[in-house]
Amino acid sequence: MKLRIKESQNGLPALTVKTGGLGKTLRRDWFLYAILVPFVLWYILFAFKPMYGLQIAFKDYSVFQGIADSPWAGFSHFETFLQSDYFLRVLKNTLLISLYSLLFAFPAPILLALLLNDVKNAMFKKMVQTITYLPHFISVVVVCGIVTNLLAPGNGIVNLLLEQLGLEKIYFLAVPEYFRTIFVSMSIWQEMGFSAIIYIAALAGINTDLYEAAVVDGANKWKRMLNVTLPGILPTIMIMLILKIGSLLEVGYEAIILLYQPATYETADVINSYVYREGILNGRYDMATAVGLFNSVVGLLLIVISNRLSKKYTGNGLW
Repeated sequence: MKLRIKESQNGLPALTVKTGGLGKTLRRDWFLYAILVPFVLWYILFAFKPMYGLQIAFKDYSVFQGIADSPWAGFSHFETFLQSDYFLRVLKNTLLISLYSLLFAFPAPILLALLLNDVKNAMFKKMVQTITYLPHFISVVVVCGIVTNLLAPGNGIVNLLLEQLGLEKIYFLAVPEYFRTIFVSMSIWQEMGFSAIIYIAALAGINTDLYEAAVVDGANKWKRMLNVTLPGILPTIMIMLILKIGSLLEVGYEAIILLYQPATYETADVINSYVYREGILNGRYDMATAVGLFNSVVGLLLIVISNRLSKKYTGNGLW
């Protein structure tokens, strides 16, 4: 790399950087580019190559004819989905569950990180961190099994407590009104501790001089949190919020498939569970791909809009 100073168009000296040709750059940094190769291959094989199959969404796909020879169907699968009785139900359930997650599950790790930030006992702090982020590493199948056992109508601990209190037992997982609360509560329990790590790291990056200056100005703990701590982690909060909004329609369908049943379809059936039933259970791969593509396009639009709004009002964004 060479640095040169030459005269610019306005007559002032300008600093230019000459990096040499592409071949010279590759020879110089070959080790760094070699490290990148596995990641680039992974994206090509598992992120871009499967996109070839997206054309199934516009075809009457036949397993025997294959993707290339199946006849084109235009947007008929999208029209069928948008005009079906399931469309409004799955869209409403997806948006409501995502909205509840934004309202309750998204702030939970922020609150946990703020509370842990004020804990002075290092051993207690590490113990709470460990206990809260361990559920993240438990398989969603095991987590759903724990929830099912806890809420079991016969010997579930919740119903045993209700019985001791003289109340009637409730089969919670068969009551549509309880499903969203159970799902969001389970998500908070499983992910709150692990998500808090990001905010704890952001809190560690705040300049301690700001806190000392706030103490000198007479700010109490509440005012220090409002005027120093929250503005310090606001960029991190906005980035995480944008990512969350981008996946607004990507509700954790694995847990829903494990927890829901026909009796709770009214409040539990989401877009991804509908895709699962159409594609895997009914064998309608073209319809499932069309619905999945619709889901992805809406998610992309949401993340672009939220990124623009974030940059406009807070100055922070993904790009």
